[in-house]
Amino acid sequence: MNAFGQMTHNDVLRVKLEVLRREHRDLDEAIHALQESGRSDHLTVRRLKKQKLQLKDRISAIEDQLLPDIIA
Repeated sequence: MNAFGQMTHNDVLRVKLEVLRREHRDLDEAIHALQESGRSDHLTVRRLKKQKLQLKDRISAIEDQLLPDIIA
């Protein structure tokens, strides 16, 4: 946060990153629970896995913004 109590761009990205990570973890748990129940609908599981991959891509994009490449 800056001197005026406002969040910087990086602060906003960090909060967004944590929310996305939590959503990713929740989806992973939901997929696992569906598969363990033995009553899972393959289409639903596939959709959830696709959502999980999309979240992973968004997480990676934000991490790239927060941690720029260092040329060695």
